[in-house]
Amino acid sequence: MSDFVVSARKYRPQTFDTVVGQKSISTTLKSAIKNKHLAQAFLFCGSRGVGKTTIARILAKTINCFSPSENIEACDTCESCISFNSGNSLGIFELDAASNSGIDDMRVLIEQVRILPQIGKFKVYILDEVHGLSPAAFNAFLKTLEEPPKHAIFILATTEKHKVIPTILSRCQIFDFERIRVKDIADHLTVIAAKEGVTAEPEALHLIAMKADGALRDALSIFDQAVSFCGNNLTFKDVIENLHVLDYDYYFRLVEFFLAEDIASSLLLFNEILEKGFDGQLFLVGLADHFRSLLICKDSRTVSLLEVPDSVKERFSEQAKAWQMNVIMRALFALSKADTEYKQSKNHRLLIEVALMQMCSLQQELEKKKD
Repeated sequence: MSDFVVSARKYRPQTFDTVVGQKSISTTLKSAIKNKHLAQAFLFCGSRGVGKTTIARILAKTINCFSPSENIEACDTCESCISFNSGNSLGIFELDAASNSGIDDMRVLIEQVRILPQIGKFKVYILDEVHGLSPAAFNAFLKTLEEPPKHAIFILATTEKHKVIPTILSRCQIFDFERIRVKDIADHLTVIAAKEGVTAEPEALHLIAMKADGALRDALSIFDQAVSFCGNNLTFKDVIENLHVLDYDYYFRLVEFFLAEDIASSLLLFNEILEKGFDGQLFLVGLADHFRSLLICKDSRTVSLLEVPDSVKERFSEQAKAWQMNVIMRALFALSKADTEYKQSKNHRLLIEVALMQMCSLQQELEKKKD
């Protein structure tokens, strides 16, 4: 049997300082531990893969450590840390609330809470996807959450904060986790690639980070997939092929055709894109995003908003010089309208082709208005 361990598990952060993209939350929790100002109930909210359960585990491990460092990190050598690292800790309990959502499951948990910890100062209960609890389970949990024993700490995690009842929210310290920035994910992937002996082009890792949409766990899964496909040499071209993503170059070429008012070349390039199996609406979204990038590059103060490699950023800045601000705005409105009408349209291809023809005539329309 293979000994392969997926990167999301192999490189899961074990200390606050190694958590990616959630520095303010890590700093706040470390300060609370240092000043002995720790709440007994936390609610961690945010989208998938941003570190909610990871930070919950690190918090549980750190507060039970017998000799934490001056930097408020677990020592990894005491009895509590060793039992936690081996998965045998009796002071930390993880419960998937989505599959243990009934009132009977909650009553069992409430009974366990009364028992004192055998190792460490606290018994920590991590309830993942807590929004999955039934109304009866929530109500049964309320009293315990309001007046828990001194040795009990509850860490609730959810991707859907709006589904958690207000009476639960009012009893917790709430931490909202941010989507992780593309640059932070790409930098983290660079470190992991080096550790794994994988040679990777920066553009390839940046593309993986963008595809992950702010979720580090997704980025690591995509990275593993790309390595399986490409081997130990990740190139931008191979990653694009593996992830079935449209290359930036298609959009740059298309916008050049718009500028030249070359309808025939625009339609032929769009046909080539369809023949490669790309979805029409995703193409529209990508083209609108391209024009957004051009708009951002019209002002040097906003160029930093682009989450693309520096080489691509330079291409956007160069192409933006040939477009007037109001023409870009008209293009964005036209593409937004086409995207809205896409689902209602009976002929998707014709809808997009008409939008492309409009793009080719934008400059001409502007000149007519001036005349």
